[in-house]
Amino acid sequence: PRHVFVQGDICDKELVESLFAKYDFDYVINFAAESHVDRSIKNPEIFVQSNVMGTVNLLQRAKEAWYDADAKTWKEGKKYLQVSTDEVYGSMTVDTPPNTEATPFDPSSPYSASKAAADQFGRAYFRTYGLPVVTVRCTNNYGPRQYPEKLLPFMLTRALAGKTLPVYGDGEQIRDWIHVHDFCRALRMILEKAAPG
Repeated sequence: PRHVFVQGDICDKELVESLFAKYDFDYVINFAAESHVDRSIKNPEIFVQSNVMGTVNLLQRAKEAWYDADAKTWKEGKKYLQVSTDEVYGSMTVDTPPNTEATPFDPSSPYSASKAAADQFGRAYFRTYGLPVVTVRCTNNYGPRQYPEKLLPFMLTRALAGKTLPVYGDGEQIRDWIHVHDFCRALRMILEKAAPG
C-alpha cells in the first residue's frame, strides 16, 4: 500500500512535474539508465536522451519542487541521489589503483560518457543552485532478476544450456562486482547520512 508504480519516461516534463506535485517526494533516487554498453555503441543517441536529458529533467523538476522561492531556502529533508557507474573512470587493469572521488573521468563508451555527463549535471545543480545532490558511482551489480543480457546471467544461462561462452576483447578485462542487496543497503545509508555535494 505504500508503493505506487507509474510507467513513464523520465524525459516527460509534464509527467515528472505532476508526480512531484502529487507525492511531494523526500528523495529522488535516479536509477534510470540505458546501461548496455554494446547497445550504446550501436545507438548512442538513446543513451544521451535517457541518461543525460532524463537526468536533467529530474534535476530541474526537483529544483522547482524543493526550492522555496519566498524563503530563499531548500525544503528540509529532501535529497537527490544520482546512481552512476564506475565505468565513468574508464577501463581497469591489474595495476589500476582503486578509484576515488578524485579519479579523473575517462569514459570509454557512449554509455559511460552519458553517465559522466549526467554526473556533471548533478554536480552543476548542486554548485549552481544548491540542490541537495549526492552521486554514487558503484561497480557492477549482480543478483536476482537481473536483465538476461548482462554478463553474469548471460554467461550462466549459456553454460547451463551447454553453449559456448564468448570471450570479449582479449579476455584480460577486469570487473569488480557487488551483490545488489549490499548496494541497496549502502544506498539507504547514503540517503540518510551523506552530505550533499
